[in-house]
Amino acid sequence: MKTRILLADDHEIVRRGLCALLQRHEGWEVCGEAIDGREAVEKAKQLKPDVVIIDIGMPNLNGLDATRRILQNEPSSKVIVLTVTDADQVIREALDAGARGFVLKSDAARDLVSAIEALQGKRMFFTPRVNELLLAGFLEKGQTMSRNQPPMLPTLTAREREITQLLAEGRSSKEAASLLNLSTKTVETHRSNIMRKLSLHSIRDLVVYAIKNKIIQIDMPPEGNDMAAAIPTQRTDSPV
Repeated sequence: MKTRILLADDHEIVRRGLCALLQRHEGWEVCGEAIDGREAVEKAKQLKPDVVIIDIGMPNLNGLDATRRILQNEPSSKVIVLTVTDADQVIREALDAGARGFVLKSDAARDLVSAIEALQGKRMFFTPRVNELLLAGFLEKGQTMSRNQPPMLPTLTAREREITQLLAEGRSSKEAASLLNLSTKTVETHRSNIMRKLSLHSIRDLVVYAIKNKIIQIDMPPEGNDMAAAIPTQRTDSPV
């Protein structure tokens, strides 16, 4: 079965470049294209793609809000954010929206195929900058917590680790329940207990915890690759 990919970018030249890049990969097909965020939401609902590659800075509805709506309608889809900036706020917003891949447009020719392969393997894909910020943010939070709480975080049970991994990989509570042969309510109860036990407040925090404690695996591009990017980067994205 082919991996079906939806492309969402308001620049035709970018979409053409991405299509050419992806269609060279055996077993992948570009099942649709969208030129703004609203069209991306509607096409994702109609086509039910395995992977959505979405630009953040698009007209009518920005890529982050579109990502939230896409995953609300199709939680099994995996979203890769394509952006010209790795600013802290954009990274936080992308993770909060549910993206499981973060690729800079300047690196798309090098990294996009690797990002899709990572998502197919139930892993996440971040640029090195994103990984650094995630871990730095976690450590900073941990140092703040240590002044007011015991330094050691509570240990998760085997079941809690299973659920943490599935949620951090982007699974919905319903999907996790199906995989673990549990009720959705039971998974949601475990999720609430995990968040409370670890003093976490968002899925982004849970993802960072899972990365830091090697519950999930992430992929990053190799350093020192001099391949020229095929994607133009003339616009600065805004997270809103």
